[in-house]
Amino acid sequence: MCGIVGYLGLPGSASKNANAVLEVMARAIEARGPDDHGAWHDHDAGIGLGHRRLAIVDLSPAGHQPMTAASGRFVLVFNGEIYNHLALREALNEEHGIDWRGHSDTETLLAAFDAWGIESTVKRCEGMFAFAVWNRQNRSLTLGRDRAGEKPLYYGWQGSGSDRTLLFGSELKALKAHPTFNGAINRDAITLLLRHNYIPAPYSIYEGISKLPPATLATFEWSECTGGEAMLTEYWSLRKAAEPRRRSPAAAPRAAVAELDSLLHSVIGQQMIADVPLGAFLSGGVDSSTIVAIMQRLSDKPIKTFTIGFAEERFDEAPYAKKVAEHLGTHHTELYVSPEQALAIIPKLPEIYCEPFSDSSQVPTYLVSALTREHVTVALSGDAGDELFAGYSRYQATADVWGKLSRIPRSMRQLGSVGMTMLSPDVWNRLADHVPSLKRRLGNNVGDKLHKASSVLASEGIGDLYRGLVSHWHTPSQVVLGGSEPSTQLTHPSPDLMRLDPIERMMFLDFMSYLPDDILTKVDRASMAVSLETRVPFLDHRVIEFAWSLPLDYKLRNGEGKWILRQVLDNYVPRSLIERPKMGFGIPLDSWLRGPLRDWAETLLSEERLIREGFFAPAPIRQKWQEHVRGSRNWAYHLWNILMFQAWLENECA
Repeated sequence: MCGIVGYLGLPGSASKNANAVLEVMARAIEARGPDDHGAWHDHDAGIGLGHRRLAIVDLSPAGHQPMTAASGRFVLVFNGEIYNHLALREALNEEHGIDWRGHSDTETLLAAFDAWGIESTVKRCEGMFAFAVWNRQNRSLTLGRDRAGEKPLYYGWQGSGSDRTLLFGSELKALKAHPTFNGAINRDAITLLLRHNYIPAPYSIYEGISKLPPATLATFEWSECTGGEAMLTEYWSLRKAAEPRRRSPAAAPRAAVAELDSLLHSVIGQQMIADVPLGAFLSGGVDSSTIVAIMQRLSDKPIKTFTIGFAEERFDEAPYAKKVAEHLGTHHTELYVSPEQALAIIPKLPEIYCEPFSDSSQVPTYLVSALTREHVTVALSGDAGDELFAGYSRYQATADVWGKLSRIPRSMRQLGSVGMTMLSPDVWNRLADHVPSLKRRLGNNVGDKLHKASSVLASEGIGDLYRGLVSHWHTPSQVVLGGSEPSTQLTHPSPDLMRLDPIERMMFLDFMSYLPDDILTKVDRASMAVSLETRVPFLDHRVIEFAWSLPLDYKLRNGEGKWILRQVLDNYVPRSLIERPKMGFGIPLDSWLRGPLRDWAETLLSEERLIREGFFAPAPIRQKWQEHVRGSRNWAYHLWNILMFQAWLENECA
């Protein structure tokens, strides 16, 4: 795992202090690669490449980057791991008889680019990666990103005239270090943050800077004809894998379980290859327990596993993880985190995430990464099991709710929605005290729940309902001054998705946006901040394609998600150690905002400050803040969106 940076300007535009510029850009992401660094530039071509290295495979100087192909044709900076690179080497040896200098996957990639071309090579790769490769022969630059978006890559043009320069890198802080970076804030991207909890690709918080979408190559050939704009090529498509008409007939359930078990053994075995200490995150849930169980089966010594616990029971998964670890015989480490330890992370978040990011589980993710890095350099995780095997309860819940709502004419539902909000949450709560049946059905804070339900009651269809349920601010452009919400896959899904079952549609949308831009972003930044490499076996494209080849009934059965994955896990762990309500990986954000974070939040959300900075309309934010502090509504996640932008802006202006 590493970090890459670079720039491409007009031929002859590379400055005489190019190495110094690349050094500053690379130093900004030093945590991604503390073991080594390098720079390469070609003044005549206007190209510069920089690298920070976290040595995982081939710890020798033979793995140093930027790396030039033996032919001299390509120069590469690479971040990630190609798990099947030894198999690629065998194929290259058979075809071309390569004289290898070392055993790094970077050298394998370069030889493959030379032999097969860039697009053909990435199609043969099994791994996670982001790279920039310069073709010295035709003076073209290609940026590439792995199929699922495990590794990040930003790029965009800055400056004008002779200073017009393409900047690219693993994190925005690297681009900011270049002299041409102007840092104009993209107000439209703020609206996306308020809806999604994150800024989805291809957008970023800065105007003119984009995220390269997963499974995409971007090629730049600087000339007066092209103007330097990118030619984007999608080299793999989940949409094609997900199309019902392309799916093969499903194997019988028992055979499908065996096939998945065998496939996971192969993938996890590949991902356990490293020249440094390796372990795994373990929450005690289905996904991480499956990964760890197979790791332990493949290992001749106890696997190192890690979890953190919280004193607040609703967020404490540590006891469950400990029982699974004891059953499997892993070398288990757990850390119980105090509120003070967790709160101490919050000032670091703007620097860790580079752009506003407001999934509050970023805090425990950083803490478990820091704990893990004290013992190992690589950790496997169970991320993506929910998206691939229908693990989120919201999938079934949305379908159930729509099944009932759709029987009621929309005009009546619209009237009901209006009626539910005519009474304030406080009034509803007082009424509920006198209606025991309502209190039994909805629990505490009835008014808050009814107001939230009203926002989706008038949905036009199941897609509209799902969008409402997963959105934070439902009309973000009314909150962001001068912001207009761009289209995304969530707000304007592709018409061809209608061929999918409604639940599969939700899974597809989550995989294409929520997974890479929230879950994987969260894990990448948190782990890389402490120089820890994370690997996600469920995101091997063979597992992805296998999961999508299965009927929905193999994933979601009798209202329970991840059916086939549970069958695999039954081979290794008793069901009694796993069965429990899904907890999530979070913090008590609602109570913290009313308690230890209240003064901090009040400072960032003060009306005077919001007016002075000019990004948000103060009234709706102040109203939500006051209602939250009073305890009449729980606006924790809406407020966290604003607070994470405000904290990022404060860091930006410091």
